[in-house]
This record gives sequence, C-alpha cells and structure tokens, in this order.
Amino acid sequence: MGIKIRIALIGNYDATVPAHRAIPIALELAAASVAAEINPVWVPTEEIVNTSRVADFDGLWCVPASPYRSMKGALLAIKYAREQKLPFLGTCGGFQHAIIEYARNVLGWDDADHAETAPDGLRLVISPLACELVETSSLVRFRSGSRIAVAYEREEAVESYRCRFGLNPAFQERLLSGALRVSAYDSSSEVRAVELDNHPFFVATLFQPERIALVHLLPPLVAAFVQAIYQIQTDHKVIGR
Repeated sequence: MGIKIRIALIGNYDATVPAHRAIPIALELAAASVAAEINPVWVPTEEIVNTSRVADFDGLWCVPASPYRSMKGALLAIKYAREQKLPFLGTCGGFQHAIIEYARNVLGWDDADHAETAPDGLRLVISPLACELVETSSLVRFRSGSRIAVAYEREEAVESYRCRFGLNPAFQERLLSGALRVSAYDSSSEVRAVELDNHPFFVATLFQPERIALVHLLPPLVAAFVQAIYQIQTDHKVIGR
C-alpha cells in the first residue's frame, strides 16, 4: 500500500474496556476502506510531557476510559492537534477533555475542570449527567451539514455509551458560541458531540461509535477520521512530486 498512517491512541489501555478492544478493529476496517496501512500506537497519557511525544503521528484519537493517569498529558495532546490542525477524534473521555482543553486554552478559563477529578472545582465544565449513560444506547440527532451528519449520511443514529459525565449546561452557551460547535444532540436536546470549525477534522463525541466494530461493522465516524488523514497524506504526496 502506498499510504501509511500512524495514529496515536491517547489514553491508558485496559483490555477490559470494550471500546479499547474495538478501536484497533475499527481502524483496521477503516484502513481497508481507503486502501491504506494504519499503525495505531497506544500512547499513555503520563508519557506526554511535551508535544514531541505526539508530533510524529498523522492523527490523534483521545479514547474512552477516563480519568486518565495524566489529565495534563491528555490536554497537551488535544491542544497540539487543535493548534497544528492535525486530524483529531475524541470519544467519551476524549469528548470531555476536548471541552476542557478548549475552555482553558481558547476561552482562557484556567479553572475549567472535570467534576470526576475535581468535584469542588469552581468552573466544572464537565459535570455529572442528569441520567447516567452506562452500558446503554440511545438516539442521537445530528446537526444538518455537520461532519458527523456527512459521515453517517443520515440525520440520526442509535449509539452506545459508557459514561457518567458530560457537558455542563450552565457553560454550554459560552463554550459553543465560537469555533467549537454542537454537531449532535440526544432526544432531550443535550449536547452529545462537538466539532471545530476551520480545522481539517476535529470531532468529539460523548458516545462511543467505535463499539460497532466489535461486530465487524465500520463506524462511519472512524471512517471519516481516517479519510481526513488519508486525504492530507495524499495531498502531501502530490505536492512533493
């Protein structure tokens, strides 16, 4: 295969986590869809002490199963992907930390935090969900024209969750009034996915789309993530001729 893609999986691998088992399968299926070779590499959050740890990858995926061993490491990786316009996918914990990174480094909210790890924090942009979503599935509606809607080629889907924390509604309007925008809601109009404008691919979901790979189905959002990386690699090869 002419195109080789290296993807950093930002998180702390745990074989008991269904999403962690699903991710390599999802990427293998996505690789076949673009006829490329994908090399996923697990990057423990505590190893990310500077951007050099993630600088050699073609895309970053901040994976489920938080709290991470190092929130600082996870946020550093997300910041790098956002600023360097490196294709980024965040699922579950990745969604939560993408919100925190944006709040801290774009909005200047230095005290933005996560209720799971800082329950007494003053600005908990990630707070407990009104109803926990642990090993459950529910309907998600996509914003028309969003990257997710384009990836799925439909307006809604039923997706799987394993989480207890989400976007705090008290900060929603201010967080999502700029470049970071809502791209999916649940049936109660609670935010379930966001994406960043003016970026090749920056999407984060509270749900875990990768899990359908466990039954050997290609997750549309993972396919779109890999396609974005593939397109950049292809463009670079053309320019380099």
